[in-house]
Amino acid sequence: MNRRGIDDKNILDRFCIDFCGVIEKHCEYIVVSGFVVIASGRTRGTEDIDIIIERIGKDRFVKLHNALTKKGFVCIQSDDPEEIYGYVKDKLSVRYTYEDKPLPEIELKMSKDELDEYQLKTKTKLPLTGLDIWFSSVNMNIAFKEELLKTDKDIEDAKYLRTVYDEEIDEKEINKIKAMIRRYRL
Repeated sequence: MNRRGIDDKNILDRFCIDFCGVIEKHCEYIVVSGFVVIASGRTRGTEDIDIIIERIGKDRFVKLHNALTKKGFVCIQSDDPEEIYGYVKDKLSVRYTYEDKPLPEIELKMSKDELDEYQLKTKTKLPLTGLDIWFSSVNMNIAFKEELLKTDKDIEDAKYLRTVYDEEIDEKEINKIKAMIRRYRL
């Protein structure tokens, strides 16, 4: 059973499970941002799922990309895995979707700094979601939404996470992450 009390997964759940099932055979990853909140039960729209992977070399990335294409995923920016690697290596994101459907999309980024490395190091599975995938921590998501993103939607997301995961909130950790955000992103 998942968080909704039924066995069926929605389109975003299935898409994320399928994509992460391929990635985890090739490298470490985390799902971050809006989908963390949605998977935790907040009702709001999104058309993409943000994923950060560990820094890997070109050969490993080419193998990852080829495995994704064998499972029916395509990269919107290019069919050439070496060109795609150039984007992610240069700290840009790329988008993957199912071959025959324009939505939903995965926005894939490679770890770009110590903050991303810390996110990967502190990754977690969130049983509330009913999904067997790796997420960035709740504290990490709250810190990003409150300190960096700051849109009305992000502030509401952070409030929701604080409510739903009340027992897991660690203000010292959130403040540590906010300091890292100021150091590396602001």
